[in-house]
Amino acid sequence: MAETVRRVDYYSMEVSNTPGAALQILERLCEAGVYLLTFSGFPKGRRAQLDFVPANTSAFRAVARKAGWKLVGPKKGFLIYGDDRVGVVAELLEKLTKAKINVTATQAIIAGADRFGMILWVKSRDVRRASKALGAS
Repeated sequence: MAETVRRVDYYSMEVSNTPGAALQILERLCEAGVYLLTFSGFPKGRRAQLDFVPANTSAFRAVARKAGWKLVGPKKGFLIYGDDRVGVVAELLEKLTKAKINVTATQAIIAGADRFGMILWVKSRDVRRASKALGAS
């Protein structure tokens, strides 16, 4: 089976880099019934950056607005998933390399049941060409 490659909107925000900071955000989204396709968090100096790909951007933005969160975005990224196999991520990165597109960041993980998932970011000027190279929908 071929991989599914979706061009998605993602949002980011900075929070304090302290225990529970991300939990408070995620709890608020959960209480509002906001489903996330991906979530990523990482330190950024004394702060932390949280990245979100919501299934419903309107619902996500409504919660953020009500909570007073300062969001950056939407920006574009790629959500990729499919059957896991040796070399699948290398194959995807090769497509971008052949198109001379640099990857800003990526994360991939096995999802169980021989499936994998991946989130991938490129510079905004490369999104259209990356969509074509990856066969994104």
